[in-house]
Amino acid sequence: MSEKIKITIDGKECETVAGEYVLNVARANGIFIPAICYLTSCSPTLACRLCLVEADGKQVYACNAKAKDGMNIVTVTENILKERRAIMEVYDVNHPLECGVCDQSGECELQNYTLEMKVDEQHYAIRDTYRPVKKWNFIHYDSSLCIVCERCVTVCKDMIGDAALKTVPRGGDKLGKEWKDEMPKDAYAMWNKLQKSIIGAVTGEELDCTWCGECISVCPVGALVSEDYHYTTNSWELTKIPAACAHCSATCHMYYETKHTSIENPEPKIYRVTNEFHYQPLCGAGRFGFDFENKATKDEKAFEKALKAFKKADTIRFTSYITNEEALILQKLKEKFGYKLINEDAKQYKQFLDNFSQYSGKSLPTADVKTVHHSQFVVSIGTALKSDNPRVRFAFNNAVKMNKGGGIYFHPIKDPVIESLGKTVVPVYHKPLKEEAALYLILQEFADKEKLPKYVKEYLDSLIVTKTKEVEETIKEKVVEIVEETVVDEKTGEEKKVEKKVEKEVPKKVKKEVEYQVSKLYEMLDASEDLMDKLGKVLSKAEKFTLILGEDLYGHPRAENIARLAGLIDRFTEFDVMIIPPKTNSLGVALICDLDDEGGAYSIGYNTKGNFTLSALGDGDLDMPALNQQEGTFTNIDRRVVPTNVALPYEGYVLNDIARALEVSDKEYTIEFTKELPQEKGYQPIEFDDLPNEFLNDGSERRGYVIEPQRVNLSRKNVEPIAELPEFNGTVIYRCEPVLQFSPFTNKAHQLTESAKLYASETFLNELGLQEGDKVNIQKDDTNITVEVALDDKIGSGAYIGTFDKNIDISPLFAGYRFSEVQIQKV
Repeated sequence: MSEKIKITIDGKECETVAGEYVLNVARANGIFIPAICYLTSCSPTLACRLCLVEADGKQVYACNAKAKDGMNIVTVTENILKERRAIMEVYDVNHPLECGVCDQSGECELQNYTLEMKVDEQHYAIRDTYRPVKKWNFIHYDSSLCIVCERCVTVCKDMIGDAALKTVPRGGDKLGKEWKDEMPKDAYAMWNKLQKSIIGAVTGEELDCTWCGECISVCPVGALVSEDYHYTTNSWELTKIPAACAHCSATCHMYYETKHTSIENPEPKIYRVTNEFHYQPLCGAGRFGFDFENKATKDEKAFEKALKAFKKADTIRFTSYITNEEALILQKLKEKFGYKLINEDAKQYKQFLDNFSQYSGKSLPTADVKTVHHSQFVVSIGTALKSDNPRVRFAFNNAVKMNKGGGIYFHPIKDPVIESLGKTVVPVYHKPLKEEAALYLILQEFADKEKLPKYVKEYLDSLIVTKTKEVEETIKEKVVEIVEETVVDEKTGEEKKVEKKVEKEVPKKVKKEVEYQVSKLYEMLDASEDLMDKLGKVLSKAEKFTLILGEDLYGHPRAENIARLAGLIDRFTEFDVMIIPPKTNSLGVALICDLDDEGGAYSIGYNTKGNFTLSALGDGDLDMPALNQQEGTFTNIDRRVVPTNVALPYEGYVLNDIARALEVSDKEYTIEFTKELPQEKGYQPIEFDDLPNEFLNDGSERRGYVIEPQRVNLSRKNVEPIAELPEFNGTVIYRCEPVLQFSPFTNKAHQLTESAKLYASETFLNELGLQEGDKVNIQKDDTNITVEVALDDKIGSGAYIGTFDKNIDISPLFAGYRFSEVQIQKV
């Protein structure tokens, strides 16, 4: 672990850890050092050089200089001010004077720093060159506005893991030699680079990435903006509404930015979504899938029908796209009327957590996304990371890039995106239903065998087999050579040649068979037996380990035993365990609601089908507000209870109106339930309006509060050996959402809407004789679904289909587990 040290910046003593960048120390302590190119949690690029400071009398760059105990930093000297001003003058050379219409005007860092450095005249000039505009799907790139700070390149590589952008030759004029003598050296170096470079796609003309849009967020000028947002409004006209992204369990912090729709239409509209990019990235679903609101007014007749339906119903079916407060209302309805509460994903997740707890001794897993960020070794089992929870994938990549870490990715579907994270991330592409073996392998390789329960150790030992293999080694072989020597006769003085035997050793390669021991687990998983050897260098330096478990495991036929194994890993290895909630508020629902296994005869459906349906999608019997129209809280992947706010108005009924009419609630507003969330489950009695929602300068997250795990009595039952499960021998498909989709709510957004398809790898298409655009019939038992086929070049094997299109019900194809054997025929 890094040692605590103290450094002084402008006379202020600052505590930090050895090796932290000086710029980060300054930011954490509220000390201003200008910097355009540097992003917290990413590597320094030295592109702008504005962060020049004096460290112990020597000029260094704060973004790249590492803190040492006793270091004295001065942020402003006469020479530093001269350099910074010259740099800003260079940035302003030939920069288009279109601030009045530029999308970044009003929040532009180029504007801000030009004023900060008091640039009121220009000393430098050079002929400009043509720089084209690019349209990359959701992204608009105006290279004439680009200052080549390389933030977009850095965030894409170090944080996101796509590495889709790079600097390319610009073709600008060379600087005249006179400038080198006249200009401060850092300003000259920066200008020289600026004249030569521009940003381009790694693959050529088209951007090949997973469309997170984080490059838009980090751009300090108007070069990279959303194509949808481009030239629609001025930034200062927008109202920033802090919220939590409603699409997945990361519930990332973000801002809905709204204003009136038009001069004729005063109704508020979301124009874009932004985020605190220094502290938390955002995926493309959150950034581009924002307008999923439900436009409705109060329908009194439909409301009366809803009350009659509730009086008739014995079951409430619902999804986890609800707030904690709504979950508590449903629980109160259950307690008063005895409804059965059915939520399949939350129920499976709750059961998995319960079994994990009995073997870990903790009510909840302790690893959060920040744990992954700070790890040097990460293992992922049972989740298609790039689709299931992009922010966890970003954290995995950040651990590899910034911590010089590595890890293992276990999954049946080949993923080129994960493979591209780095050579120290080793994928293990096993067959479906083999996840149990992966958990046992972690115990085999990383558990403290002396502390493991005896029966587990004995079982692991029973999996060890002795094999032989042929190896080639070099040995030294003794050989005798006869050499001629010239000798002189001592009596006659004549020279003569004589033969002499010389013995020496020469290297020789020989093959031989040797015995070695290895676990059967490697063969079960189709993994290379030298897997751990490949990762030896990373493992030798790793201090922090994280195990990520995902949704594939919760509906697995052996989910109970897998959860128990995860608990043992948490107890007997160095791994911190993360168990990803499958939907936005699955954890909140699992903690707040008493869920049932089976429903009754007549059901109310909330955002899912029922005999009477309440829907925020606008397709039910009674409208409900979408999550961008509600105040409330979510319980996210970090066990954090985070607030979200109303971005758009809603004029219809809400769940609390029904609870009031049924005399279950006496509260006027749903958020009055926030302080009543169950304290026995770790919630705190805090009013909604008192919940913090910010990041501090040092990157600390102050959003709501964290639910602390409670101690749980350990189970006396033994975990079981690996079960012999029937293998899939036919055509197998996977239940998974395509990138940027999570649910019908993302699909409702105007930028993301699409029809469901069978997304397949090129290999899968070739094996079945299919082409992109073909229609196929997917059959399982009595279920038949006809969909179009689409090529997904972001997977290397297999095929998947999602649940985001509400017009197609794929649930009959899958029985809990996310892989299913089906028949596919071309239509």
